[in-house]
Amino acid sequence: MTPFDRDQVRRAFGRAAAGYAEHAVLQHEVEDRLLERLDFMTTPPQRVLDLGCGPGRASGHLRKRWRKAEVIAMDLALPMLQQARREGSWLRPLARVCADARQLPLADNSIDVLFSSLCIQWIVDLPALFDEFRRVLRPDGFLALSTFGPMTLHELRAAWADVDRAPHVSQFPDIQRVGDALLAAGFRDPVLDGEEITLTYADAGALMRDLKAIGATNADAYRRRGLTGKSRLQAVASAYEEYRRDDGRLPATYEVLYAHAWGPRPGQPRRQGGTDIATFPVDQLRIRRRGD
Repeated sequence: MTPFDRDQVRRAFGRAAAGYAEHAVLQHEVEDRLLERLDFMTTPPQRVLDLGCGPGRASGHLRKRWRKAEVIAMDLALPMLQQARREGSWLRPLARVCADARQLPLADNSIDVLFSSLCIQWIVDLPALFDEFRRVLRPDGFLALSTFGPMTLHELRAAWADVDRAPHVSQFPDIQRVGDALLAAGFRDPVLDGEEITLTYADAGALMRDLKAIGATNADAYRRRGLTGKSRLQAVASAYEEYRRDDGRLPATYEVLYAHAWGPRPGQPRRQGGTDIATFPVDQLRIRRRGD
């Protein structure tokens, strides 16, 4: 997998912030399904992180679910956080933090629930990312995430491949890679599953406009720079016609992966650079003195 251009991701979602909620039909559906996984939490949390919160829809649901908890809405794009302000109130403003998921500005063991819906697909180094998740999650804390799998938008990817060899549709990790990275980071009892969700459009242009409206543009570090010519877009639309269904609509397939897991207890090792590393609280270390 090739790396993503972090600044392009930030700019694209920032530009889409104002109209995101209107177009994010799929994102809302996936978010709702991921919220259902929080039923596994039996103890009310004190601090919850909504990572990649966008305009804060899930943050609002988390605040209603756990009214006494502190909910932190975090996103890479500042305009998204400005939209998320609406999920707070004058008496209970929503805590909003603009930050990169790969370097969370949070203390070790400070989060009880880490919720992240359709965010981590923009980060290639999953082992490093999940190691950061483990760092901030308290022992026995709960991680719930969703991401896109490799079959996402395979029709659009194939249509572009008929036109040129440049990357136009992002590549996403498969379910085994996500699961392996969770285990390597030391998360306990991970449960993963996936599904395919298909949206339909009148034409390829409508799909591409929809993707742009939610900020899901091409962020491949090796993408072709500059404007895409009208003739090439027409060629892509023509190639996409191969997928037109009997009902006259064009499909756009999304492979959605879901995962939840528990934060490891102190002393459970994680893999880092090919080495098992374990950490223990100082108060649990026994010191044996000479002569004992």
